[in-house]
Amino acid sequence: MANTYSQISIHAVFAVKGRQNFITPAWREALHRYITGIIKSKGGTSLAVGGWKDHVHIFFGLPVSISIADFMGMVKANSSKWINEKHFVPGRFEWQSGYAAFSYARRQRNIVIRYIMNQEAHHSVLSFQKEYRKMLEDFEVRFNDAYLFEFYD
Repeated sequence: MANTYSQISIHAVFAVKGRQNFITPAWREALHRYITGIIKSKGGTSLAVGGWKDHVHIFFGLPVSISIADFMGMVKANSSKWINEKHFVPGRFEWQSGYAAFSYARRQRNIVIRYIMNQEAHHSVLSFQKEYRKMLEDFEVRFNDAYLFEFYD
């Protein structure tokens, strides 16, 4: 789009459906690389991709030609298809419906990138459920417990 300019940095988080199919260290990095490729192929700018055994964080520059919902739908659909084609998990792999998305200013990028790239250490002291709720609360996002991700202790 000529004469259209933007700088929209989005941090999105999405989770494995049902929590029974964990993302293992054996293929976690390959998944993150694959998602980076999806982001780039859809016109986004990949800033960081990371996560843990039951969820993924992506931080990207959103292209002006697509909504966050459509972009996230493509990332989740393409990555789950890849996971199933590679047979990384027994049975059918799916992401839970929905996601959380937060916008950040350019000057905040390095903080978010460090946060995403340190997920393993971060989750040694904080569960995904607590992390997710904290993000929603920090951004003052109103939510209904009935519609949050399926959380299992």
